[in-house]
Amino acid sequence: MKNRYIESFEQAQVASKNVPEFRAGDTVRVAVNIKEGDKTRIQNFEGVCISIRGEGTGKTFTVRKIGANNVGVERIFPLYSDSIEGIEVVRRGRVRRSKLYYLRNLRGKAARIKELRRK
Repeated sequence: MKNRYIESFEQAQVASKNVPEFRAGDTVRVAVNIKEGDKTRIQNFEGVCISIRGEGTGKTFTVRKIGANNVGVERIFPLYSDSIEGIEVVRRGRVRRSKLYYLRNLRGKAARIKELRRK
């Protein structure tokens, strides 16, 4: 049971942010604000969304990409964070699970996800 003031504050936070519709299996490009000293820049993090969890302002999603030297890199982003400049869905994936943690054990072509075809 949440306090109604906290709930109204969270509703205002959620309403002010423009978030596209995406789910696990989709390839997303997340533009993240990075602060270095007194300068800020935007860095893109592109990979497969392997999970979405939580609700309201506490909702988070995990993005996995293969970095340098074939090392898997995962980042967990709060969906309504101020450090996220924007989220872009690059391609839709066709999966039958809501959590794709099994991708951590797959390498190369075995880790590919089929693209969702529109009718």
